[in-house]
Amino acid sequence: MLGDEARLLLGFPPDSHPSYSQIKAAYRKKVWECHPDRVPQHQKPSAESQFKLISEAYNCMLSGGRGANSYSYADSYSRVVRTGVPRSQGGTKYQGLIKVPFLLIIFGTVSLGGFIATRAYNKQKASFPSHNPFLP
Repeated sequence: MLGDEARLLLGFPPDSHPSYSQIKAAYRKKVWECHPDRVPQHQKPSAESQFKLISEAYNCMLSGGRGANSYSYADSYSRVVRTGVPRSQGGTKYQGLIKVPFLLIIFGTVSLGGFIATRAYNKQKASFPSHNPFLP
């Protein structure tokens, strides 16, 4: 399905560039109008085909379509998901600083755990001294 066809099916002019929220709202409105469960039994086949066309148009609008005037939300969305932060907000600039607190937590936990284990061992050693000269 071409981008212009998808726009017309969702109720937008062919040369418009609606936002994601506008596309979603138009899709929900159209689906609500022609859902097969909401129409009488004799109109179900046509409602099902209309429902499928609207779903295809919605997916086409989100993926960018193949028309000359098509645009893509998927490219910008995948960039945000891949890096976690959009590049316009400095997503790749301070990646090293993000790792530092986690490393400090891990090293602190390991060292504190080692300290506590050593202290417990020494306490047990003092409480129950061994008479075997080969044991520490």
